[in-house]
Amino acid sequence: MEHEQSRRLGKRRRKRCVILIVIVVLIVIVIIAVVLGLTLRQNESEFESTFLSRCEKFNQYDCKKLWGVFQQAYVDKDPCKVLVEAYNPLIAAAPFKPQCNKTMFWSKTKDVVHGFTDKRKDCFVTLEDTLLGSVLDGLTWCGKEGSKDTFTSGCPGWSECENNPVRSFWICASAAFADVACGDVTAMLNGSINTPFNPTTSIFASVEVPRFNASRVKKLNVVMVIQKNNISNCNHSSLKNLTQALDTGITYSCKDVSESRIQECGAKPEIACGACW
Repeated sequence: MEHEQSRRLGKRRRKRCVILIVIVVLIVIVIIAVVLGLTLRQNESEFESTFLSRCEKFNQYDCKKLWGVFQQAYVDKDPCKVLVEAYNPLIAAAPFKPQCNKTMFWSKTKDVVHGFTDKRKDCFVTLEDTLLGSVLDGLTWCGKEGSKDTFTSGCPGWSECENNPVRSFWICASAAFADVACGDVTAMLNGSINTPFNPTTSIFASVEVPRFNASRVKKLNVVMVIQKNNISNCNHSSLKNLTQALDTGITYSCKDVSESRIQECGAKPEIACGACW
């Protein structure tokens, strides 16, 4: 009899333990879900705040409206199925304005270019100096099917899939920026890489150059940035491909310029833009 009672008590204790374990697990799952949800909302809120604060510096557009148009391109979509064309409404809402003789393009020279243009906005304007380029420079974002949220983590990398939100935006924006290039256009290329003009790895080569139209663009001036470890210069064979890719009627020049000279030009506003190289 005592053995039977002891066995029943043991079963009850085990049952209670199982119930307690299940309750604890459920509580942990709920806590994790709440924390994760709050983190995602915080990340989205921070991303939106960054978008709006950068946008408002330009004081030209309804930034809340632009945010809504921007989100429509990628929310509730597979992050590997956001086409370049999805950003056309955003580009239309904040179109690029022609900056004749001041448009600057770059390939693998971002830090050098912006180290210069940030100090000498009187000389050149890059895509990242425009409203949309400035707002989204350096940011990562994506959506997910079945969700209206914006995510800043867990998004595909640049080369992970072709039609990801970030890559598609920059291709769309680069094409639109090249479409309004006019007069003399400048591009800084990297003399420290094997192929300064490379259509397989460069948006400048694959997207922007093919958009230069001789009815607007008169000349392309290439500045080959020369550093201590340079392995290429204006005589590099890939630049022959560049000249062949240019629309008939666009003239071309190339000049090897040391990075130190570019930095000097940026630091001394008394040096005329045309005298930098």
